[in-house]
Amino acid sequence: MDYTEFSREQLLDRIKSLEMLTQELLNEKEQETRLEYAWTGNLGHWYWNIKTNEVTFNPLKVTTLGYDKSEIPEHVTYQFFTDKLHPEDFQKAMDAMRDHLYGKADVYEIEYRIKAKDGTFKWYYDRGRITQYDNGKPAFLAGIVFDITEKKETQLELEYKNRILSEISSIDGLTKIGNHRTLIEHLKAEIAETSRTSSPLSIALFDIDDFKKVNDSKGHVYGDQVLVDLASIITKSIRGTDFAGRYGGEEFMVIFPNTTLSVASKISERIRQAVEDYNFVDGLRVTISGGTSQYNNETITELVHSADTKLYTAKRNGKNQIVSDAKF
Repeated sequence: MDYTEFSREQLLDRIKSLEMLTQELLNEKEQETRLEYAWTGNLGHWYWNIKTNEVTFNPLKVTTLGYDKSEIPEHVTYQFFTDKLHPEDFQKAMDAMRDHLYGKADVYEIEYRIKAKDGTFKWYYDRGRITQYDNGKPAFLAGIVFDITEKKETQLELEYKNRILSEISSIDGLTKIGNHRTLIEHLKAEIAETSRTSSPLSIALFDIDDFKKVNDSKGHVYGDQVLVDLASIITKSIRGTDFAGRYGGEEFMVIFPNTTLSVASKISERIRQAVEDYNFVDGLRVTISGGTSQYNNETITELVHSADTKLYTAKRNGKNQIVSDAKF
């Protein structure tokens, strides 16, 4: 580097900067000799002189992004890297550095995406800390950076697959609405909410009348189609805040948050009527029976049992009806 045109002040700043960097390298070398230095990685170390805003680093940090060494400026600033951060990660990185500089975090630590020369993004894990102070203020930082693109892509793919598995495990495979487990989890959450807010909560249980006759006379393929159609009728008949699921076999449940028993019973009757009027496969006529109950500080088992008892009362009373304690 040609220093002939530097002013005396610039030369002094440069000397001080080099002295700080030299001291840091000596400290790291000593730690490595003692086998105490844990930060070893594939992209190497970086050093940031805050006063001069000069960053010294292993060229791998930039060449991994597709740049040639000749494209690296003679004086690299902190902004040389932050300008390449993914827009969604920029503020997080700034906050992480600011928190460390102001003593809110013991270290600067962040995962971020940084733009490569070809426009794609790579994932870096960056970790650093203040190592030198000047009159009590941060003067010098040292850190290490890792290219974690492959690891991160594997992690994101795994998270995606887990989300898919979670969705699959929460949905009934045939009817594509919530399954038994999801219904119970949803009901638990709604009970917690109604206990907190004292808002009403009601449920309904429905069962297809004489479903065994459908399977025996038409076959299980027809029976399955009836279940699919019934699930569709129920979901189209309820409100956006309600939740429907297949409780088991030919039995379905609807959860009515913030709903009185009277309103839940009216919606249930609407569902029953829609099923009775529907032309199922090959003109098959199907009816359902149902029972509704409102939550009254009992257990989930007791609440479901209450609705189930009313459902079977509907069966004994001739089927194709909704039984409820509601007063209309």
